[in-house]
Amino acid sequence: MTERKAERRGLGRGLSALMAEVATPETDSPPAERGRSQRLPVEMLVPNPDQPRRHFDDTALAELAISIREKGVIQPLIVRPKGEVYEIVAGERRWRAAQRAQLHDVPVIIREFSDTEVLEIGIIENIQRADLNPVEEAMGYRALIERFGHTQEQLSAAMGKSRSHIANLMRLLSLPEEVQTLLRDGKLTAGHARALIPADDPGMLARKVVLEGLSVRQTEALLKSPQDSGSKNKNKTKTYAKDADTRALEADISAVLGMPIDLDYAGGGRGKVTVTFSSMEQLDRLCSILGTPVRR
Repeated sequence: MTERKAERRGLGRGLSALMAEVATPETDSPPAERGRSQRLPVEMLVPNPDQPRRHFDDTALAELAISIREKGVIQPLIVRPKGEVYEIVAGERRWRAAQRAQLHDVPVIIREFSDTEVLEIGIIENIQRADLNPVEEAMGYRALIERFGHTQEQLSAAMGKSRSHIANLMRLLSLPEEVQTLLRDGKLTAGHARALIPADDPGMLARKVVLEGLSVRQTEALLKSPQDSGSKNKNKTKTYAKDADTRALEADISAVLGMPIDLDYAGGGRGKVTVTFSSMEQLDRLCSILGTPVRR
């Protein structure tokens, strides 16, 4: 119970607060003193299995190795004890590059971190450096939600990202692995991928987008499917499949109102929003938000 509460307190402190606890100290501190910079053999360090980043660019690693060979590892790695070894909390790229540069040891700062804090630091560090691809970032958010029970609203406050940004990223994980691979490899952008979410066969359309070099708008056009609202209706209207951004906007409005909404876009800048309430209390709330007095 105590450990669980400690994990929940970790999220939301933010990387700056966590890193403040491990500010770089003098290098002549006793080796056994935790929280102080010291050096450890590279073979005593192990990667974090929950590291959000799954792909390390080989060219970038080679360039970093050259820099490390000339100047050494300037910024200490952050690690935590894990049995007889130390798990890397932040700095796996530097550790990998140091091995390429044939360094025998690297500077580290040893700290005690909960699993939640390790995951949070890993996500924020990479996001701040724009190192994660959209799929990796989404998987990091999903891990925080599924493993530790945090909501998208809590993540939004902790990560400094909008709730819709987090929700849109996590929707990418519903795409087939084929599409996620194209996204990881940079052949598709997150905008392309979001447009493909409602498709019946997103894999086929993704291949078409890559092959023809289609823009996001052109990709969205592939998903629009005008249909007659009724063969007997003389004033036929066109309905369009909702794209991911429309569904995200629905979720955002619904979260603000506290009741389900349906956003219908008819094309040409026209549409309607339907709000569904299930009690008079909800109706009162809606009227209050709209600034309309309730008359009974």
